[in-house]
Amino acid sequence: MLYKTKAEWLTAPKKRVLFFGMSGLGKTHLALMLRATGSWFHYSIDYRIGTRYMGELIADNFKREAMKNPFLRDLLLSDSVYIASNITFENLAPLSTYLGKPGSVTRGGLEFDEYMRRQNQHRSAEIAALLDTGHFIQRAQEIYNFGNFVCDSGGSVCEVVDPFAERDPVLDALERDLLLVWLKGSEAHTEELVRRFDRAPKPMYYQPEFLDRAWTDYRVEMGLREDQVNPDDFIRWTYARALAHRQPRYQAMARRGVTVRAEELAALRTPDALIHLIGDAIDRKDA
Repeated sequence: MLYKTKAEWLTAPKKRVLFFGMSGLGKTHLALMLRATGSWFHYSIDYRIGTRYMGELIADNFKREAMKNPFLRDLLLSDSVYIASNITFENLAPLSTYLGKPGSVTRGGLEFDEYMRRQNQHRSAEIAALLDTGHFIQRAQEIYNFGNFVCDSGGSVCEVVDPFAERDPVLDALERDLLLVWLKGSEAHTEELVRRFDRAPKPMYYQPEFLDRAWTDYRVEMGLREDQVNPDDFIRWTYARALAHRQPRYQAMARRGVTVRAEELAALRTPDALIHLIGDAIDRKDA
């Protein structure tokens, strides 16, 4: 690992970490906590995906919908209005809206082939954004004079790498430049995330093999054709299975770094406490 002991981590003039784990466990919250100190550069993988790699796709999707409205169509064709997404670190709705949900088009869904095309676009974008991390570490140092660097990864990071392989080009690059920190949720956290998702189901990225299997299993279990699938029902049905699918992948990734339990994070109030908690995790790993 980049830091072999807690003491080495605490005294390091340049601390570099990547948080990974289930969406909703606080990766962005912790990254923003560090950023607020004024001495950390915050690199968000999802923000990079939505601005650099899929920004044009997202904006074009907005324009495609606007062109269906005669009033907006005329304004667009005359260059009288400008349409763009307003993605922020804390609001990634334009990206998830573009990804969409598979199922009945009349219920707001996408035909499965189109849905898979967008999923594949996201996969390529996420890999590229992860591989950009080293560039941003250098950029943060050279332009902004930030030696401390936090990478806020998306919940699907474990789906676009092979965490079980001896070598993986993306993980190898990340492990070389940062300390990988798994935010590990408990069963209670998982249950709460499922309840939260059930109230407001949101599009997300899935591993292709997992998604193909889920799409087939759901339709067989429900006895539905593709055009009969309620998009929200399908992603609700899939979500808990996706979390279970990801857990061993996160765990395998954690072999390259350290683990911090969500219960430990709940008591955090200051960036300094977070730094020491990561140090404790390093010493646990060493032990």
